[in-house]
Amino acid sequence: MSGTPGSLRTRLLVRIGAALVAVCAAMALAGVLAQRAYLLDRLDGRVMDAAEHGLAHASLRPDDDRDLAFLDGTGHPGGLLAARLDAHGAVTAGAVTGQDAPPRSLTPGQRTALRGLAPDGTPHTRTVPGLGTYRVTGLDAGGVRVLAGHPLSDVQEMTHRLAVVEAVVAAAGLAVAGCACAVVVRRQPRPLGRVAAIAAEVARTPLGRDRLPRVPEADTGPGSEAGRVAAALNRMIDHAETARAECRRGEERLRRGEERMRRFLADAGHELRTPLASIVGYAELMNRGTGPVDPAPAWRRVAAESARMTVLVEDLLLLARLDEGRPLPSAEVDLAALVAEAVRQARAADADHAWRLALRLDAPVLVTGDEPALRKAVANLLANARAHTPPGTTVVAAVESTASRRIVRVRDDGPGIPPHLLAAVFDRFTRADVSRSRSGPEAAGSGLGLAVVEAIASAHGGHAGVRSAPGHTEFTVDLPPARQTKGELPSPAGALGLSEQR
Repeated sequence: MSGTPGSLRTRLLVRIGAALVAVCAAMALAGVLAQRAYLLDRLDGRVMDAAEHGLAHASLRPDDDRDLAFLDGTGHPGGLLAARLDAHGAVTAGAVTGQDAPPRSLTPGQRTALRGLAPDGTPHTRTVPGLGTYRVTGLDAGGVRVLAGHPLSDVQEMTHRLAVVEAVVAAAGLAVAGCACAVVVRRQPRPLGRVAAIAAEVARTPLGRDRLPRVPEADTGPGSEAGRVAAALNRMIDHAETARAECRRGEERLRRGEERMRRFLADAGHELRTPLASIVGYAELMNRGTGPVDPAPAWRRVAAESARMTVLVEDLLLLARLDEGRPLPSAEVDLAALVAEAVRQARAADADHAWRLALRLDAPVLVTGDEPALRKAVANLLANARAHTPPGTTVVAAVESTASRRIVRVRDDGPGIPPHLLAAVFDRFTRADVSRSRSGPEAAGSGLGLAVVEAIASAHGGHAGVRSAPGHTEFTVDLPPARQTKGELPSPAGALGLSEQR
């Protein structure tokens, strides 16, 4: 329905009023017609009785067609009409009784009004001049024909009174019903009016508002059309808020992605510029011949910076490949053997730390993935512990196996990660204070090692985590177990968030 609640109520009242008037009129008409039929039936019985009475008396003198002796005497009602008919239906004699007065003969005009009635016992309605409307019937027995009639005035008067009474009763009933309907109709659309008010308020609400108004729960019952409309409006508002919140989250993700991309490009440029500057500087000194007498240290410095830049570029290329969603080679990898080999290499590379291997396994710990990438992830965790903990720190590498997961843990008893860095430890180019590193900026790394760990774990369907407190820091790589089928392992795009930065 369209329109305001006020116009809706008006239309409802008009329609209900019209329906009530039609129903009352039909009932009144049916009552009047039924009562009139009943009264006519009784009157026709009285007319037939009078005709039979007259025929019985007229049969005593069949040769005299003017004999109306049966009207003599008492007991006849006032207005009783009686007549004798000839073979052609003409009135030969007729009279009408009066109230407490002798019968009066019919005038020629009155006789003419009664002419042509067949004496077959069928009741007829005739208007007799000077007497009014009559209900008459005729009978024939052995050539003796009589006619009798009673006035319709009583029937008409009673029918008129009944019509007046029913009209009054119907009017009173309509008034009461109209008042009741008005009350009901005014109360019923009130929830719809509240729904319309909420809809108008929602339309006026600024788009930036977090919470939109809703129809109260009391008006959302499923038992009425207004309740169902209110519930549908609330659901629509919920969907609108959800869509708007999702749009805001998307805009926020896009903004953060753009910020990360800008920061990533700036950090990558800075990290590449540092070794390049060193290489260019030493190469220029050696080219001019103004460098040290022994060029070996300069060449070692150039080689070290070249290796550092190579590692940085390789890490960037690996992250870019994982972000693009390129598939990784897939095969069964024994995590226990891989971690054991990584611990042996770490022990050989750094004797200042206490390296421990914790394996309590009854069977190989198999995962499906790229063995070189997994090896790099474990090596990065051990290198991170070596770079950011002082000499004498104990580093323990452990492998655990459950029914649904394979977990690599690398923990140490070093000073821990500063709380302000803990949430961003897996972000790219996130580095601790270089003063905390063992050998200054060079040993601190580029800040991509843990980001590579997270990317490799995500590409294998797992994730990396960290918990840290002074005296206990633990990194974990959680992976799914090996699959039955072999092939290529898909690497989800955006494992580290670069898909949001594009």
